[in-house]
Amino acid sequence: MNYTRHEQGVLAFGANLRRLRKARGLTQQDLAFAADIELSQISRIERGVINASISQVFVLADALQLPPKLLFEFEWEVKP
Repeated sequence: MNYTRHEQGVLAFGANLRRLRKARGLTQQDLAFAADIELSQISRIERGVINASISQVFVLADALQLPPKLLFEFEWEVKP
C-alpha cells in the first residue's frame, strides 16, 4: 500500500496549531516543554513539514488545555 500525504491537510493542521498556541500566549519552546516534544518537532509540525501522530495530537491538546477536536477545526477545500 502506498502512503499518500495530504499536503493541504498537514499544512492547515500546522497553521491551526500555531494559531491556538499563540492565542494562549505560548512560544514554541513553551509548548514543546509542556508536551514533552522536541522544539524542532513542534516547528516542523507547525510548518507542515511532518505529520503529527495521533498520540502527538492528544499530547498537544493536553498541553494546550483544549479538546483534541479543536486542533482539527480549520477550513480547507475538499477535492472531488
